Amino acid sequence: MPKRPKTTAAETPKTAAPEAPEPRINPKYACFKLEIRSSTIHRWGIYAGEDIPKRRKVIEYTGERISRRETKRRAEANPGLIYLFTLDKYWTLDGSVGGSGAEFINHCCDPNIVTEIRSGHILYFSDRDIKKGEELTVDYHFSKDVERIPCKCGVTKCRGTINLLS
Repeated sequence: MPKRPKTTAAETPKTAAPEAPEPRINPKYACFKLEIRSSTIHRWGIYAGEDIPKRRKVIEYTGERISRRETKRRAEANPGLIYLFTLDKYWTLDGSVGGSGAEFINHCCDPNIVTEIRSGHILYFSDRDIKKGEELTVDYHFSKDVERIPCKCGVTKCRGTINLLS
């Protein structure tokens, strides 16, 4: 059997893309029964495992707190799948490291979840009654000044991009 050549540190890529996080919900941060399943919008989605009334906290977005400089570095190193949520002008949460599962909530132009930032926490609240089995969605509100990303939500009110138009 032939021996495999050894890889030296110089040959190892320094910016290898991290593996996508294992899809899971951390029950510590979820206020309702939630499930992860494949989504027609994008890869994985979060689905209500029970009816969720309007104006109720559903889940908290968690992850590693990183600086704006590190946010930029990670976004450039892995332009495909990223789970970065801007907390404020100094900090971002990287849901791929210690995420609650909220990082798998997909964008929709007519969402059923809204985001509130309170005392350094990113919280998702139901914007209307959500039925068991329904996918949870939020409007990402990407700036019109950054690269346009096509939207695949499929709702009647779809603006065609995750980015805001004005």
